[in-house]
Formats: sequence, structure tokens, C-alpha cells
Amino acid sequence: MNKWLTVAVLSLGLTLAHAADTDGAQSNPALAQAQKADAIAKASGFKIRPVDDAWRAALPRDATLATQAYLDRLPAEAVKKSDAYFEGGYWLQLADLIVGLAIAALMLSGRRAARVRDWAARVGRGPLRRDALFGGVYVVAAWVLALPLTIYAGFIREQNYGMSTQTFPAWFGEQLLMLGINALIFALVAAVLYAVIRRVGPRWWIWGTVLGIGFMALLIALTPVYIAPLFNTSKPLDDGPVKAAVLQMAHANGVPVDNVYEVDASRQTTRVSANVSGLFGTAAVRLNDNLLRHTSLPEIRAVMGHELGHYVMNHIPKLLIALTLILLSGFYVAQWAMQGLLARFAASTGVSRIDDVANLPMLVAVFTLFFTLLTPIQNTLIRTNEIEADRFSLNLAREPHGFAEAQLHLIEYRKSNPSDLEEFLFFDHPAPRKRIYDAMRWREAMGTP
Repeated sequence: MNKWLTVAVLSLGLTLAHAADTDGAQSNPALAQAQKADAIAKASGFKIRPVDDAWRAALPRDATLATQAYLDRLPAEAVKKSDAYFEGGYWLQLADLIVGLAIAALMLSGRRAARVRDWAARVGRGPLRRDALFGGVYVVAAWVLALPLTIYAGFIREQNYGMSTQTFPAWFGEQLLMLGINALIFALVAAVLYAVIRRVGPRWWIWGTVLGIGFMALLIALTPVYIAPLFNTSKPLDDGPVKAAVLQMAHANGVPVDNVYEVDASRQTTRVSANVSGLFGTAAVRLNDNLLRHTSLPEIRAVMGHELGHYVMNHIPKLLIALTLILLSGFYVAQWAMQGLLARFAASTGVSRIDDVANLPMLVAVFTLFFTLLTPIQNTLIRTNEIEADRFSLNLAREPHGFAEAQLHLIEYRKSNPSDLEEFLFFDHPAPRKRIYDAMRWREAMGTP
């Protein structure tokens, strides 16, 4: 259920916020947040051995040897911990699938969904309002039932591995805000989807695909402008070498941005990130404050070269096209599966028609299973784009060492050297070792220091 909601409702990962609580918080909140994030990062035990330009200049020209030299700067225990963190995510995917299917079964059994539909019909007075009300109630009910897993995966585990800077009340408050957003969006999706099903009949799976892609494109355009600010504050980056470098690279590649924004991500996480997000004239460049505080200018240039690559090479539109084919297949499979499931369980669920909104838990369960099985394909599509953006960055920023240094930071929460099968099944980005190797291979081929 959570996987399908993520794909269909909020496919953009929103960062959630929390104000730091230290002695300097009242006089300098930004400093307090930075101090707290630094303390948590140190407590996590992930410390990269620092080096200087002389060390980089002395690196072997051979890409394999240079890659290993970079990786040798990481403490073995820290790498072991980051591997355990990432591998734990494999089991969370399985747990998410099991919980999602169990929630669907629970809501359908005993005619619970049918009773909620009947209640929504009395309160809503009209098919659109009935279906919207059912969709919103369904999201809230599913969220409550999945809450123990959500708390473990989103808060306890993140705290245990030193990734989170939030207190539980702050984290939970933002989860409630996200729940409200999801409920509103899903209510709208349910109302429109079932109106389409009633209107077009057996061809609903085709028009459902059009509807799904349209919603996702709209969310990609609107989320950075209207939803993300509910969780984080963005401010224009002060004039200086970072802003100048980012705008220079953006303008050289025709990216229509006039400013660079800093996002206060340290309020909730120790991770570094950046993005060039938006569609239809909403493009903006955003760097989180962890990236600005913990990395050098060459690293920032390398990271932003990668993000600009996504925009210049139209990766979001291309992924939407690919996702259209996946969604079309998913809706077709859903139509086929729902026919059999509705006939098989009509008596026990009180739901027998494809245009009955009470079958929504069943539809979500089918999509949950479908998208889980297609995870390797989806990951491969994304990973291919990431490789292209990496190589774009190397040729734009020309910072192989900055690129490699940035990858060392990412190893804090990504397994550095998975098997090829593991990468195919679970990685939506190339393995860090391979990304560092690409940078060192570029360095070797170009003859740069």
C-alpha cells in the first residue's frame, strides 16, 4: 500500500522538518541546527579520513587502484554499519508488502469496506463526494494500521543509525501533516478514477493510465512550490563562489533559473542532497544545508552537475513516458485480476462491481503486488538515468575528485559494493564503488591530476 501511494500520490520524496533544541537555539537557530546535525553525524561513527591535494595528486593513474584508495579512507566498522542499514531496507520492502496486503484483506473482509462505502454514500450524497470521502477515509485507516511499521522504519531505525535529527513529537507531527496531504490527494484521485470507470466501462484501464500520469506530472510541478515548503524553509543562497558556480553551470546548459536556494534539511536529517526540480516553468535549484556545510566547492560542483544533468537530459519527462507504459501494464493487469477477485470474493466482501469504490483496497493491493514485482525494472530505469547524469557531471563540472568525495558521504546510508544481482534487485542508483570508479576512469582517460 505505501509503495503504491508513494508512486501514485507523492512520487517526490518530501523532507520533514524539526527545529533544533540547543543552548544557542534562541539566538541563532541555524547554528543550533548545524551543531545538532554535526553531533549526530559524529555519534554515528561515520568519519571519512581527510586528505589534501597532495594525496589526490599522488593517486595511481589506474582507475581501479585509485578507487580502492578512496574507499580505504572509510573505517571498516562504519562501512559495516552502513551496509547493515541498507540491507535492512530489503526486509522493510518485504514488510511493507506484507502489511499492505494484510491491510487490504482486513478492510475487505467482513464487508468493512462496503459498510464504509454505504456510510460515505449517506454523508456524501452523490457519487463524486461519496468516492472522495471513501478514498480519504481509506488512506487514514491504512495509515493507522501501518503505524507501528512506519514508526519503526521512519523514526526508530533512523535514530538508531544516526540519520535523523528529529524528536519524536516533531517527526510525528509532520507525519500527520503528510497524512492530511495524502488523504486530500487520494480523495481526489479516487473520485476522478471511479468517475472515469463509470463513464468508459471496460476501457477504464486505458483512461486510468492517462489519469495517473496526469496526476503525477501535476504533482512533480506543484510539489516544490506548494507542498515542500510546508515541511522545509528555502531561502536564496547568499552570493559567493557556490552560487556563482551553480548558476554558471546552469546557464551554460540552458537551465532557466535565476537563483539558487538553500533548504534547511538539517532540521530533520544528516544526509546531503540537492535537486533541480519542477516542470512547466517551476524549475528551481535547491541545495540542502548539510551539503553546503559538510562538502567542498568541488564536491558541490560535482553534485550540482549531476542534478543539472537530470534536467538537461529531460530525465523526468522520459521517466514519465516509461512509467506510462508501466502504469498501462499495471492497469491492464488490475482489470484482469479484479474480474477474478471480485467474482471470487463478492459474497464475503459485499463488493462485486469494478465501478464500486469499495473495491479500492483490492485495487491498491493488486498494484502493490504489481509494483513490488516490477521493482527491479523500475530501479534499472532510474539507475540508467543516474549513470547518464553522473557522466554529464564529470564532463560539465570536470571534478572527478569532488565527485568521488561526494560518493564517500553517500556511503553512510548506501551499501558501497553490492553484488551485481543485489544492485539489479534493490538499487535505484549505481553502487558507490562503481560511481567512484567512473570518476577515476574519467580522470585516467582525461589525464587530469
